[in-house]
Amino acid sequence: MKRTTITLCTLLIAGLGAANAETVAPTAVAFEEGAVAQSLTGVAGDPAEGAKVVSTKSQGNCVACHEITDLADVPFHGEVGPMLDGAGDRWSEAELRGIIVDAKMTFEDSMMPSFYKTEGFIRLGKAYTGKAHEGDVVPLLNAQQIEDVVAYLMTLKD
Repeated sequence: MKRTTITLCTLLIAGLGAANAETVAPTAVAFEEGAVAQSLTGVAGDPAEGAKVVSTKSQGNCVACHEITDLADVPFHGEVGPMLDGAGDRWSEAELRGIIVDAKMTFEDSMMPSFYKTEGFIRLGKAYTGKAHEGDVVPLLNAQQIEDVVAYLMTLKD
């Protein structure tokens, strides 16, 4: 009984530590030559969830611009961006995180959207209305979704 109580308390404390991990705000992300070394959540990404974000239109929708053989069953892969097969070999985890957060920090002329940026936009509009955006800007993906996508892309090896 005592051992069970101690184990449960240890698991509870560990769980609270993970739940209380500080999320890095979009305005506080630290770039070093385009890479972001620090996890945005302090919680490991889930590759399966990352694959969902990459392939879901209402989330990251990365397949709209990139081809990924691993997700061949998802329709309408694009050719605007590079093929992501082997992404885990081509870029480090920090480089991938930086590219997803704000690709323009690595590739100045990139057409890729900044998925975790909330300021510095020019003429930000309100969803196809032709009107200016009002209020706070919410990032396209949250911090954990970014970590999940990074975890997924790291599984794509040649």
